[in-house]
Amino acid sequence: MADQRAITTRGATLADTVLKESVIQDFKTRLRGALLRPSDAGYSDARKIWNAMIDKQPALIVRCVGAADVVSCVNFAREHNLLVSVRGGGHHAAGFGVCDGGLMIDLSPMKGMRVDPARKTVQAQGGATWGDFDRETTAFGLATPGGQVSTTGIAGLTLGGGVGWLSRKYGLSCDNLLSVDVVTADGNFLTASASENTDLFWGVRGGGGNFGIITSFEYRLHPVAQVLGGPMIYPLDQAKDVLHFLRGYLPTVPDELTVLLIFMTAPVDPMFPANLHGKVILAPAVCFTGDLAEGERVLRPLRSFGTPAADFIAPLPYATLQSMFDAQVPPGFHSYMKSMYLFDLSEGAIEAIVECGASMTSPLSHLHLMQLGGATSRIGEEDTAFSSRAVGYECYLEPIWANPAEADRHIAWVRDSWSILQGVSSGAGYLNRSSEEGQAELRSTYGTKKYERLVALKNKYDPTNFFRLNHNIKPTV
Repeated sequence: MADQRAITTRGATLADTVLKESVIQDFKTRLRGALLRPSDAGYSDARKIWNAMIDKQPALIVRCVGAADVVSCVNFAREHNLLVSVRGGGHHAAGFGVCDGGLMIDLSPMKGMRVDPARKTVQAQGGATWGDFDRETTAFGLATPGGQVSTTGIAGLTLGGGVGWLSRKYGLSCDNLLSVDVVTADGNFLTASASENTDLFWGVRGGGGNFGIITSFEYRLHPVAQVLGGPMIYPLDQAKDVLHFLRGYLPTVPDELTVLLIFMTAPVDPMFPANLHGKVILAPAVCFTGDLAEGERVLRPLRSFGTPAADFIAPLPYATLQSMFDAQVPPGFHSYMKSMYLFDLSEGAIEAIVECGASMTSPLSHLHLMQLGGATSRIGEEDTAFSSRAVGYECYLEPIWANPAEADRHIAWVRDSWSILQGVSSGAGYLNRSSEEGQAELRSTYGTKKYERLVALKNKYDPTNFFRLNHNIKPTV
């Protein structure tokens, strides 16, 4: 094989370099996992991530099978000043897991997991998805908060906070972390927890992938078997009435209940009434965690409101609810997302949400309104890097389309809607569901004091900005 062109980093500057064939072969001997180059079988599939809008070609991909491979990758990239991307589940819309011309450190083969049912804990490697995770933990009747889609990776979701069906009852994914194993930019392997490297432990709980590569997560688990969950379906002309009802209802419900409102186009599917096929609908989806009879009582006002076209709420395994909406976010399509927090469902917020939901430009697109609060809001704002715990809702825009030529139209819907919703938002958003954020937006999201604390952490653990393909906290040293 020939020498390989690659991209180097020098501060903020990117430049070309050439990696000698002998250097690459020597690197390969240090790895247990596969080293892939553009001409290798498997390279094309390995570089693909969930969002087909991101089409990048790394010079090298290492499919890591353990922490030692990760350490070798970090040391090799540092020695040669290579641009680095880190892939866990590869589900973030911004496509941080892949880079052009650099080294893609792919954790997706690292799915090892060990549940301790007596201690109610689990150790999970950084390449696992929530589907992998839930299959292991729910076998023991245990779970921890983990998003609303089973194909999402545990790593990216947790490092950005981790809002999920169970968050109002048990907090965010990052609130349930007990420890993490981290490979830092200097190639060191550290454990961070409440008693060890505590500053780093604070930062990884909401600060994203800025400070290192997490090879293993240890989580606290909770007793969760069956839940009362699933969607209801309302035609669009009832959406305002439903939202007005929820404005009074949701503040009264217990932490065991979470409601996610979805504006979407009803597909041609037996699950949806035929008269709604191809039309925008409102689908309130629920998860009640606890006594099912109590859940029926709590949900009775919602299930008896208005004239729903369908009601699919029923007792079901938690893992089934976690994967129920996977088909709405299939891999291989194009996406561009933005998020904002709302304090409450004001009259202005209801008007804006319905206006934006009704104007979606793709039949695969969604507008979501996620109920927050509960246990998430009772963690101290300064206890973790995750911010905006006092808000009541997260609203996020998720266009999905197949034809690359349509990108401008669908992205314009997101940006126009986001501008409308900014008038009723808190001024911050959930970074796990944002395709792009600048430094000003990051400072706004974290707040000045917390942002400066994150910069100080970056200066300590990654002063050269080795880990820069993320919602990047830039070092100042």
